[in-house]
This record gives sequence, structure tokens and C-alpha cells, in this order.
Amino acid sequence: QVQLVESGGGLVQAGGSLRLSCAASGRTFSSYAMGWFRQAPGKEREFVAAISWTGGNTYYADSVKGRFTISRDNGKKTVYLQMNSLKPEDTAVYYCAARPARATMAYDEYIYWGQGTQVTVSS
Repeated sequence: QVQLVESGGGLVQAGGSLRLSCAASGRTFSSYAMGWFRQAPGKEREFVAAISWTGGNTYYADSVKGRFTISRDNGKKTVYLQMNSLKPEDTAVYYCAARPARATMAYDEYIYWGQGTQVTVSS
């Protein structure tokens, strides 16, 4: 069982930065691939970024590539999403998720989810 708690969301102007954190409980965090997803009002949940359990492999949606960076600290049981050059279209609730296997971009393949943190980017 893994419990996930996101933090770090907020209101930022376009061009600004935020760093989201996702703190996990459970002894097997280091064996889980982690992903970040987001959902804007009226839209489906979409993949943002994912990282393998070792941290050696990362994956990004085309819309955030070059602006966002996913990382993890297995000692702290935390995964991060550094978001730079934010745009109004990045506004959404951001969720972290975990699965005990390789990282994927499919949200329905993740087992554990956090409650989400709101990111709002003003123009």
C-alpha cells in the first residue's frame, strides 16, 4: 500500500516556476515507478511526466518537454516536478501516481493516486 500527498501548487504568473512535491508512505516506494498527471476543467486527465523506480529513465509529454523536469529522492520517498516557463494552458489539478512496475504514460495503469494540487497560471 502506498499513500501519496502532493504539495507545492499555487498561483503563478506566466513565465514563472513552481516545484511540486509528492511525498509517499510505504516501505517499497523505491520499487515503484512514479508519474505526474494533470486535469483541467472539462478535460480528460492527461500524462505529464513519469520516472522509473531507479530514476534512470524519464518520460515527458510533448507539451511540457524542455520546461518540466521530474526527479525522485528514494531516501526521502519523494518525487518532484519542477515546472519552468509556465503557461496559462498548464493550469490544472496535478496528481502524482505510482505503479509497481515500469513507468508508463497511461493513467489507467497507475494504482495509487494522490489527492491533487491546484496549479493556476495567470496571463
